[in-house]
Amino acid sequence: MEGASLHLHVLARIPETAQQAFLRWGLLRDSSNSTKLQHLQEWQEMYSPCFWMDAFALIHLIFIMSILVQFLYKRIRWCRQRFKTSTAESKHSYQEQKNTDKKLGITYQASKVCCLLNLASHTLKIVVLLLQGSISDCKYPAFVLGESVQVLSWIILSLVVFSFQKTKSAKLPFIIRAWWIFSFLQSITSVVFDLRSILLDHEYLGPEKWINLFMLVICTLLFVISARGKTGITLVDNSITEPLLSPSTGQQTEIKRPCPYGKANLLQLVTFSWMNPVFAIGYKKPLDKNDVPDVYGKDSAEFLSDSFKKIIDDVENRHGLNTKSIYTAMFLFIRRKAIMNAGFAVLSASASYVGPSLINDLVKYLGGERQYGLKRGYLLAVAFLSAKVVETVAQRQWIFGARQLGMRLRAALISHIYQKGLRLSCSSRQKHTSGEIINYMSVDVQRITDVIWYTNYIWMLPIQLSLAVYVLHQNLGVGAWAGLAATLAIMACNIPLTRMQKRLQAKIMAAKDGRMKSTTEVLRSMKILKLQAWDMQYLQKLEALRNEEYNWLWRSVRLSAVTTFIFWGAPAFISSITFGACILMGIPLTAGTVLSALATFRMLQDPIFTLPDLLSVFAQGKVSGDRVAKYLQEEELKYDAVIEIPRNDTEYDIEIDHGIFSWELETTSPTLKDVELKVKRGMKVAICGMVGSGKSSLLSSILGEMPKLAGTVRVSGSKAYVPQSAWILSGNIRDNILFGNPYDKEKYDKIIQACALTKDLELFANGDLTEIGERGINMSGGQKQRIQIARSVYEDADIYLFDDPFSAVDAHTGSQLFKDCLMGILKDKTILYVTHQVEFLPTADLILDGNIVQKGKFDELLQQNIGFEAIVGAHSQALESVINAESSSRVTSTENSKPADTDDEFEAENETDDQIQGITKQESAHDVSQDINEKGRLTQDEEREKGGIGKKVYWAYLRAVYGGALVPVTIAAQSFFQIFQVASNYWMAWASPPTSATRPTVGLGLMFAVYIALSIGSALCVFARSMLVSLIGLLTSEKFFKNMLHCIMRAPMSFFDSTPTGRILNRASNDQSVLDLEIANKLGWCVFSVIQILGTIGVMSQVAWPVFAIFVPVTVVCFMCQRYYIPTARELARLSQIQRAPILHHFAESLTGASSIRAYGQKDRFRKSNLGLVDNHSRPWFHNISSMEWLSFRLNMLSNFVFAFSLTLLVSLPEGFINPSIAGLAVTYALNLNSQLASIIWNICNTENKMISVERILQYSRIPSEAPLVVDYRRPPNNWPLDGNINIRCLEVRYAEHLPSVLRNISCTIPGRKKVGIVGRTGSGKSTLIQALFRIVEPREGTIEIDNIDICRIGLHDLRGRLSIIPQDPTMFEGTVRGNLDPVNEYSDQRIWEILDKCQLGDIVRQSPKKLDSTVVENGENWSVGQRQLFCLGRVLLKRSNVLILDEATASVDSSTDAIIQETIRDEFRDCTVLTIAHRIHTVIDSDLILVFSEGRIIEYDTPLKLLENENSEFSRLIKEYSRRSKGF
Repeated sequence: MEGASLHLHVLARIPETAQQAFLRWGLLRDSSNSTKLQHLQEWQEMYSPCFWMDAFALIHLIFIMSILVQFLYKRIRWCRQRFKTSTAESKHSYQEQKNTDKKLGITYQASKVCCLLNLASHTLKIVVLLLQGSISDCKYPAFVLGESVQVLSWIILSLVVFSFQKTKSAKLPFIIRAWWIFSFLQSITSVVFDLRSILLDHEYLGPEKWINLFMLVICTLLFVISARGKTGITLVDNSITEPLLSPSTGQQTEIKRPCPYGKANLLQLVTFSWMNPVFAIGYKKPLDKNDVPDVYGKDSAEFLSDSFKKIIDDVENRHGLNTKSIYTAMFLFIRRKAIMNAGFAVLSASASYVGPSLINDLVKYLGGERQYGLKRGYLLAVAFLSAKVVETVAQRQWIFGARQLGMRLRAALISHIYQKGLRLSCSSRQKHTSGEIINYMSVDVQRITDVIWYTNYIWMLPIQLSLAVYVLHQNLGVGAWAGLAATLAIMACNIPLTRMQKRLQAKIMAAKDGRMKSTTEVLRSMKILKLQAWDMQYLQKLEALRNEEYNWLWRSVRLSAVTTFIFWGAPAFISSITFGACILMGIPLTAGTVLSALATFRMLQDPIFTLPDLLSVFAQGKVSGDRVAKYLQEEELKYDAVIEIPRNDTEYDIEIDHGIFSWELETTSPTLKDVELKVKRGMKVAICGMVGSGKSSLLSSILGEMPKLAGTVRVSGSKAYVPQSAWILSGNIRDNILFGNPYDKEKYDKIIQACALTKDLELFANGDLTEIGERGINMSGGQKQRIQIARSVYEDADIYLFDDPFSAVDAHTGSQLFKDCLMGILKDKTILYVTHQVEFLPTADLILDGNIVQKGKFDELLQQNIGFEAIVGAHSQALESVINAESSSRVTSTENSKPADTDDEFEAENETDDQIQGITKQESAHDVSQDINEKGRLTQDEEREKGGIGKKVYWAYLRAVYGGALVPVTIAAQSFFQIFQVASNYWMAWASPPTSATRPTVGLGLMFAVYIALSIGSALCVFARSMLVSLIGLLTSEKFFKNMLHCIMRAPMSFFDSTPTGRILNRASNDQSVLDLEIANKLGWCVFSVIQILGTIGVMSQVAWPVFAIFVPVTVVCFMCQRYYIPTARELARLSQIQRAPILHHFAESLTGASSIRAYGQKDRFRKSNLGLVDNHSRPWFHNISSMEWLSFRLNMLSNFVFAFSLTLLVSLPEGFINPSIAGLAVTYALNLNSQLASIIWNICNTENKMISVERILQYSRIPSEAPLVVDYRRPPNNWPLDGNINIRCLEVRYAEHLPSVLRNISCTIPGRKKVGIVGRTGSGKSTLIQALFRIVEPREGTIEIDNIDICRIGLHDLRGRLSIIPQDPTMFEGTVRGNLDPVNEYSDQRIWEILDKCQLGDIVRQSPKKLDSTVVENGENWSVGQRQLFCLGRVLLKRSNVLILDEATASVDSSTDAIIQETIRDEFRDCTVLTIAHRIHTVIDSDLILVFSEGRIIEYDTPLKLLENENSEFSRLIKEYSRRSKGF
């Protein structure tokens, strides 16, 4: 009885025509039972198209009534309001409407067209009916009435849509959205009925069916529009055209950006719809950094940094600080969120195996086991679909959670690496160069966070394996264990491969560190490399380092290709072993069991694929984790080295008892020993001495920077420190002076005046808001020092430590600084100042000589007669030479010339000096611009492309190697792989019998042999593809790297002046890594996933071709989603790339000035800046990964929808209608449809994001180059320059086209073999002339000839290689003493020892056990500034050019060393042309000629005697200033 009722129920669902057909085919039992027929007649109506057409017409009438009621209600409300509101209010609302403009988008236009097309379609149906007399099986009046209602409803909908334009509606009303969604469902129903009638009644495709199909496409588009909920009309407010805030105010206001993630509800979190507002903005316009919402409070860097610090402190207290405890702290930091992610991951893995386990049941059902009828088929479909939905939701949540967790750990680690950098001791700092530490922060931290993503696979793998074995056991019995053994065997292959990969990764990282270290150094010293013509030697050095890295990379990618081959071939290998075992054991193979097993093997691909990646990522992560852990354990500065004493407890500000200090901890000769020092409050202590005598070291010992071996150091009060090498932050001048303190205008102006900065600021385009370039590149040495001094004075500290700041300024400015700052504003403060200017010594309360060999007042030290007089003597001789020159000129001058040496007259002269100093400081004024916002900007915002990644970028990448010839070969290999794979599965499904009772089509031996042959073919194809992708990827990245490197090394100096090093390093490090290891695979996967899905669709179309009807609109919707997603995701990816560089740049700056940051007690402020920069990077990064999940979720759900449709179609078809084996194969492939469709879109989007790296590297491969290094047909003779005659005619120089000239119409002739002194106030254009001589800046007009050869017409290397220079900033490279003097290995050791002796460095180098191979650390920081200057002298002595330029060459050495250097230069270069720029006037007094600059012009040029004869000459005034300043002793 139960079976009969079920039979009736099934019959009731089948239309009459179908029943007849089924009766004809014998698929239905004929029954004449009157009750059954009555039952059928009652129910068949419900399942006929006519019934549904009437139902739809009724629902349309309800919608029409609803919209009419709504319309009437609005009209009544409008009339009532009109009577109430006043005229003024109505005018106001009219004005508001007038001010609001509208922009009609493509969505709105599409809505109008779709409504009109639907109206036309229904009208066409009625017309066809009238013409043909019949169009459907329905009754004539009912059909006409139904269609008339449809026409009426689409007329109303069209009118409503057209009215949106007038009402300026931006959102779709709810009723219209519901109406369109209902129309979409109606269209699907009509098409389904049409398909059933075609399949069951073999009807032809008549006009009604074509119209229905056309309407489905239109309604699908309306469905998408209604799902978005926007009309497509954008409102633009025209009322305000100008911003209300001035730019400065606007910039200072902190922008609050709401965080939608923090406010999202559960549904929004599951569907990621909290991202919708970001997409809405990103689709309309390219996203700006202020459009990106803030990160959630628990994702902010400050919260994460504090949490991690608490955990790491707690772990350290319990277990001490070691590598294990740092790993423990990381685990404790992430564990809660990681457990939640693990839960989602396990759920996702479990749900993915529901499909394979049900395939056998589905094949049996399709094969005829239908004892429960359609109900069982639909239950199977629901089970399949539910599992896919659960899998989708869980998968998206764990992936998003893992990425979020990675971001959290990254923020915590970056902040800790940064803070550690500020606390590193001197010895630790020497172990880790800036380049290495930056690598820890950029590359290593990224690799550690990658581990978190892969950690979930640790628990997913065993679950996936267990479920696979369970499913196989259900179908194949004992044969399942053969499958497990094969799987484990393949996984075991990973272990040796992973070990090799781990070793290679360590080698790659070491090689990358070496390259980045050298790149950083080269970029920092680019100016000296260009001046010395060493740039190509260092380019070769960088290329050699890259070649070493490339060799390791090539081994690594080859190994990866082998791994890929093994794991792509894995499913075929496992299935061959399993089926072979089943055949041997006599286990029957039916279509159902084979397909279920094949689906399981395809699912197993995921864990097998993942395992090598998992092990590789863990290997890389372990190497990186160990490196970071080792760094975090490094020794820090001892905070007990200096004891802080309260101000009230002592009268001494500084006390050192029995102090022994050394930079090297294990040494027999400490740098400073037996230091005894007591400095009372308010004392002025001068520190002088020879080069390398320990002056700077003494200040470091007071700051606690230098390791203390014995004794005590007590300091009472706050400190301010001015280092010898100026440390200037990127930013504006005011920020550098305030240094985090509040702005007090009165105090600030007073300090600017005292530090002689007033004139400079007046001349800058934007005053004190002028931006300073990286490392103060657009400031002269003197300006940088004065900004530093102003910073220290503004700090208003108790103790001031000045490390020879006066050497970088001219005599006049030095006197002013000493008088107004040290003896003026700071007269009541305790000051220790290192100086080489003896004239500043007499005013000191106490003078220390170097490493405190002697101390006392000036007169006391002179009487002690133990060395101090040598320094004073050298100074006296220099002064004597000046006075002699001055007095000899006095004799020749006329008797009645009035001597001008009264103080009043000097004051008057100083006033005129100030007027003369009204110079446009062009060496620093790269910053003139018409735009008020851009005034004072040197460093522009990083270049950022907008819009889509251009086709040119892809084309350039694909054609880089062999013109792209290997690309089609790779695609062909993948296509054949796919064909072989599908063929092998198809063969197994076709050759296996549907049930164990059925006789097989072919013998088992043949079936298995063909399967193995096809599997081997697919494996060979995948091996070829893997090798080709690896080869193309690495060759392309190498070509791009070399192009970029050559462009950077050949770029003009102006490029380095305006480009922060961080930007270049970011491209050489992160972007290059992406090219080396990721891009080729990502691009390959874009193509491979398309080929894969084509294979799947091909198999599905064999059995369920109507799937195309639904697949096409779904694919359209997918691509619409992708087009909507890409503009936002692309800009988020770009912003996140751009926001990386400031973190690295700020870190590099902080490492350089760590001692200043500590001295000023500003560690906390800099820590907060770092956290702010990390948040600025996290914001676009977090929203970028969220946008990926937003897209993936929607794509997965759409593919689930296609899968559900296919299954419903298969189970609805009558028994025997299709081959159950092939249907099962289709479902096997369809199970992967969602992941494949998501994979295509994901790969396209991901590749576009990664292609940004290619785009950024291409940007730096198009930098305009300097002039040629060698011009073959204009090479100068080998002995050029022979005499060194320099002839300058009408020379004009400017730094950029939009800037004024720095040197203006300069003409002079410098005779060969003469000594010429170049003098002038700071910023008068002296250094620019030198830059023009070396063509660092190309002349705009005029010529410079050396020995009658125009220097602008010969190659740069021919010019720079023949001239010698000792630059203002002494530069040394990491390496050895020998390498620093002779990087090209041109000279013998004997010659180098001779030169070292002449430079006063021979004895120092001989003391070192390594002699000429003595170490030089990064920046030469283990040598004093004076010693570095002597090394620069050594370089020019080796080179022995006939033209020598000294640019403030002896600014950092004491007077006696200066005298020795001058003597050496006089002896060695007596027959050469020597140009000397000097602030110490005595160094040029014995020159043959003096060139005086002012405001970029030559104002005086003659012999010293002639110039001194004229008392009003600028040179005379400089001499008087110097002798007056020094006459104190």
